[in-house]
Order: sequence, then C-alpha cells, then structure tokens
Amino acid sequence: MTCYDRRDLGLLLLRLGAGGVLAAHGTQKLFGWFGGHGLEGTGQFMESVGYLPGKLSALAAGLAETGGGTLLALGLATPAAGAAAAGGMAGAAAVHVPNGFFAQEGGYEHAAFLGLTAAGLAVTGPGRLSVDHALGHVLDRGWMVPAALGATAAATAAVVGARNRRLRRKARGEQETLFEE
Repeated sequence: MTCYDRRDLGLLLLRLGAGGVLAAHGTQKLFGWFGGHGLEGTGQFMESVGYLPGKLSALAAGLAETGGGTLLALGLATPAAGAAAAGGMAGAAAVHVPNGFFAQEGGYEHAAFLGLTAAGLAVTGPGRLSVDHALGHVLDRGWMVPAALGATAAATAAVVGARNRRLRRKARGEQETLFEE
C-alpha cells in the first residue's frame, strides 16, 4: 500500500488552490462567469491595453488560464499546464506593472504570484496525488519542463514585446500600420 507524505498533500493543496483560482479567472474571460465580461468585453479591454487583436488575445488568455488552471488542479500534463498558466500571468502582469507591485494599487502582485506558483508546479511536478502519477507520468517527463517553459517564455516575450512596442509608438503619436510586428 502506498503512503502519501506531507509533500504530496502540500502539492495537492497548492495545485487545487492555484489551479482553481486560475480556472475561475479564465472562465470570466471565456464565458463571462463569476462577474466576468466574456470574450467580447474582455477582447475590448485587451485592445485598450495594447493586445491586438483583442478578441483573439482574450481567447488565448482565457484558454491559458482556464485550461492551465484546470490541468494544474488535476495534476495532468503538469509541465505544459504550469507553463501555459505562467505565460498567461506574465501577460497580465505586464498590464499592471505601471501601477507598481501591490494589488490594492492595481499592481502586478496577484498575477506574479499566480504565474510563479504555476511555474513552480511545472518544475516541481504534481506529486503522487495526481492524474499524472496515476497515468505513469506519460505527460510529465523531465524533458517536458524546459521545453514547455522555454516555448512559453519565447511566445510570451514575443506577444508582450509587440504590445510594449505598440504602446511606445502610440505614446510618441506614431501611426500604426496594418502589418506591424
């Protein structure tokens, strides 16, 4: 008989908490649940903060949060789930950076915490109380961690970088072109 230890229980609690918060936050974007604005409203917001096209950006963020959060909570495909959620939270943090660190001032504290937690779970793994463990870790191999985090970091850097360049051009009063970045 297998005996679970404190580490397994701690990872389960961390996965359920962070994954649940991420999934709930993502469903606000995708479906308008829990007081969210759905794809249309979130898409308009995304455009207002420089993520274009807005509706596609809202879909990507919503899928990263909902999908990544749900998979983290289950402990399934943990490297990919954690990387996706971390990437989504890096994009969110970029929006809040001008407001400083603390959330009460509109800062990036919450997004950074969720992103770092998701990345930490991707690196650490889900523990034995997980679907990954039950499946023999076929979706949680060691090589998947740097692959998932690296691919997500590259994609996130490209998206956030394009947004930041767009915002700098707008601040300088330059005209946007149809095919930028």
